[in-house]
Amino acid sequence: MKDAAVLASPTAYADAVASAVSAAAAYYADGSTPLGDDEYDALVRAIEAYELEHPDQVLADSPTGKVAGGAAEGDVPHSVPMLSLDNVFSAEELAAWAEGLERRLGHPVDGWCVEPKLDGLAVAARYRAGRLQQVLTRGDGLAGEDISHAADAVLGLPAELTEPVDIELRGEVLLTQEQFEHANQVRVAHGAAPFAHPRSGAAGTLRAKDRPYRIELTFFAYGAVGVEDLDHSALLERLAVLGANTAATTAAHPARCATLAQAQQRVAEIAELRATLPFGIDGVVIKADAAADQQQAGSGSRAPRWAVARKLAAQHKVTRLLAVEWNVGRTGIIAPRAVLEPVVIDGVTVTYATLHNPADITRRGLLIGDQVFVYRAGDVIPRVEAPVLEERTGAETPIVFPAACPRCGDAIDTSEQRWRCVRGRGCQAVASIRYAVGRDQLDIEGLGGTRAVQLVEAGLVADVADLFALTREQLLGLERMGETSTDNLLAAIETARTAPLARVFCALGVRGTGRTMSRRIAAHFGSMAAIRAADADTLAQVAGIGAEKASVIVAELADLAPVLDKLIAQGVGTAVSEPAAATAEPATEGEAGPLAGETVVVTGSMTGALAALSRTETNELIERAGGKASSSVSKRTTLVVAGEKAGSKRAKAEELGIRILSPEEFAVLVADQLA
Repeated sequence: MKDAAVLASPTAYADAVASAVSAAAAYYADGSTPLGDDEYDALVRAIEAYELEHPDQVLADSPTGKVAGGAAEGDVPHSVPMLSLDNVFSAEELAAWAEGLERRLGHPVDGWCVEPKLDGLAVAARYRAGRLQQVLTRGDGLAGEDISHAADAVLGLPAELTEPVDIELRGEVLLTQEQFEHANQVRVAHGAAPFAHPRSGAAGTLRAKDRPYRIELTFFAYGAVGVEDLDHSALLERLAVLGANTAATTAAHPARCATLAQAQQRVAEIAELRATLPFGIDGVVIKADAAADQQQAGSGSRAPRWAVARKLAAQHKVTRLLAVEWNVGRTGIIAPRAVLEPVVIDGVTVTYATLHNPADITRRGLLIGDQVFVYRAGDVIPRVEAPVLEERTGAETPIVFPAACPRCGDAIDTSEQRWRCVRGRGCQAVASIRYAVGRDQLDIEGLGGTRAVQLVEAGLVADVADLFALTREQLLGLERMGETSTDNLLAAIETARTAPLARVFCALGVRGTGRTMSRRIAAHFGSMAAIRAADADTLAQVAGIGAEKASVIVAELADLAPVLDKLIAQGVGTAVSEPAAATAEPATEGEAGPLAGETVVVTGSMTGALAALSRTETNELIERAGGKASSSVSKRTTLVVAGEKAGSKRAKAEELGIRILSPEEFAVLVADQLA
C-alpha cells in the first residue's frame, strides 16, 4: 500500500480536508490543481485513515466516498449514477484488490478486461433511435453539466449510430497530442493564451461557447447504459459496431485476460507504451469482464466494486530552478510558484511548477539555481519534487521568503503552513467581487471582471457590501459607463439586495462553506445579524458543522465583521428569508410551506415548469416550500420527484413505498413558490 501521511490532530485533519477539496475543485473545473495526483491520493488516504479512527469527527465536505471528491456538480440528472474508480498503486495492491473481489463473489473472477485509463473528461452521450440528443459531463456522479453544444467538434462521437437504438455511451473526451498542439496554434492566432496542458484544454473547450474558432477533440467509449447484459469485452466490440470510437483502435487496446497474472502482464505492457501513445494516460483500468460478476459485486457510493485503476508513476525530468514567484489568491493565501528552465515532459513544455507553501520549500531544501526533479503529477500539474544535491556548484542562492504581502505590502500571517495576507479577502478585492456576483451567488449581470477592476481601482468598492452603496453619479463617472449600462447595473444590484440570505452568505466565500452549507446556516439562523453574533458552539449545532469547522467559520466571520455590519445596515439578504427545513431538524407544523416535514429527492430529467431550473434552483425551491432537499433515496426520504429516465432512485423509492410525483404534479404542489 502506498504510504500516506498521518494526521495527528483535528486541526491537521480539517486542513487536509480543505486542501483536498480545493485541489479537487480546481482539477474538475479546468484541469489545474495545487496538488499533484500522487499527493492528492496520499492526502485522501490520510483523511480516510483519520476518519476510520475518529468517525465522530468526519466533516461534511470530506472528499471520501464521493465522486470527483465532491467537487464537481451538474444540473442534468444522470439516468444511472456515473461513478469514479478506486485506485491501487502497485502490483501487490492490485493482487490484494482482486483477492478481495473474489472473496466477495465467493468464486474466481471469470476473466479480466484491461484497458488504458485515458486522461480527459468523463462524459455521457445520450442517443434516441440512434441519434445523438445530449452530452453531459460526469459532474458529481448524480447530475452533470450539459455540453451538447460542443458535440459536433468531438471526433469518435457520431451524430448518428449505425443502428436506431436508445443508448447512453459513456467514455472520455480528450485532446490528442496532435490536437493539443493544433489547438494552441489556433488560440495564439486568435490572440488567446495557449492551453497549459491537454486536460485543461479539453475542459476549457468542452465548456466554451461562441468561440470564433473551432478546436477538435476525440472521444473514446468505455461503457454504456441501455445495452443488454454483455461481458465488458463484448460490450466494447458492440460499441465499435455502433460507430463509437474505442481504445481498440490504439496500441493500448483493451485485452481480455483469463488470469490475474495475464492482466498484470497487460498492465506492464500498456505502461511501457505510455510514452509512445498519441494521448495521455495516467493509469490502467482492470475490470471483471463477466457481466454476471459485475452485477454480483455491485457498486459503492463512489465507485464500482468490480473495477479499479492501477495508477502509474509520474514521469520525471531534471531542470533548473530559476526563481520563485509569490502569488496571492482570492482569500489572501500566498502561494509560491517555481519558475523553471523550460523542459519537455510527456510532450508538454513545462516552465512553472507548484511549491505549495513555504514549509514545503524548507522541507525540500530548495535553492535558486538548483537542478531539480520535476514531474507532471497524474500527467497534469507539474511540481518540483527535490533538488539534485550532487549537481550543486556552490553558486546556488537561498529562496527569499516575502516579508510583506507581495500584492498589497501589508503584513503576513505565518501562523499556519499556508501563509496569508492579514487583509485576507481585502487584498484580492477584485477576485472576491467577481466570485460574489457569480450566478450561484448574487447573480449580478453587467458586473464582469473589467467592471470589477474599475470599481476597485476607483476606490468605490472594497468588498461586496460596497456594491449596494453605489450611486448613479459614481457609476456615470467611470469610463464606458453610459446612462443605459449604469441604470441596468443599478437595477441588477437592487435585485441582488433581495436575494435569499443563503445566497448572500454564500457570496462572502467563507472557508468551510459552500452553497449547501450556506443554505443550512441561513436556515438555522434566519438573519445575517444572527449569523454575525454566532459563536462556535452555536454554529456547531448546524447539520454538517462540527466543532473543528465551527471554529474556522467563527474566525472567518470575525474577519468579515465590517462587511457583515454593512450588509445588515443596508438590509441585504433580509427581504427573502430561508426556511428552517435546510437544517437537520424537520419543519414543524407551524412553519409555512407545502413541503413542511418532507425530505425530497429529485431524479431524472425534469419537464414542465421544472425544466428551466438548475439543480441548485430546484433545491432552493424545495427549501422555500419548507422541505429538505436530498440527493439519495433512503428510509428518511418522504417524497421522490421522478422525471424521465429516473432509473435506480425511482426503483428504490418504489421498493421502500415512498410517495412518487411527476415533475408536473410536484409543480402544482409548490405552485406558490414557483410563482
